[in-house]
Amino acid sequence: MRAAARRLRRKLGRRGHALALLGVGKCCYGAGYILTPQPETRGLELLTDHGSIRWWAMVWVVCGAVTFGSAWLRIGRDRFGFISALIPPFVWGFAFLWAAGAGDFPRGLAIFGWYATSHVGIILWAASVPEYEVPHTVRREAP
Repeated sequence: MRAAARRLRRKLGRRGHALALLGVGKCCYGAGYILTPQPETRGLELLTDHGSIRWWAMVWVVCGAVTFGSAWLRIGRDRFGFISALIPPFVWGFAFLWAAGAGDFPRGLAIFGWYATSHVGIILWAASVPEYEVPHTVRREAP
């Protein structure tokens, strides 16, 4: 069991772990909207004017699946996972910003800030993390 966990850890690497976690989280977030009988849509009117909330929730699920699947790819080929991870929070964050700017949903500004930092910011940071970092070496002075 431990050997399998070590192989999995080596296979995923640092960026893969981030993509796997982000992907599962996005799938769960979208599923929450899909499975809720009457999901809250205040602030998302910009989106729901062009499709149902369940359709927009499926965007989270599909992008989450692409993000999770990209966790298993080599560095460089995993970029589509990071791009797909950015799409739902960027789109929904913009919709909340739009609703706040229009005065329809003042809380949308706070939700936009949350998406911008806790989602988009973290994804951009994770995309910039190198897979392996060379540790700093300490040089000893000769006596």
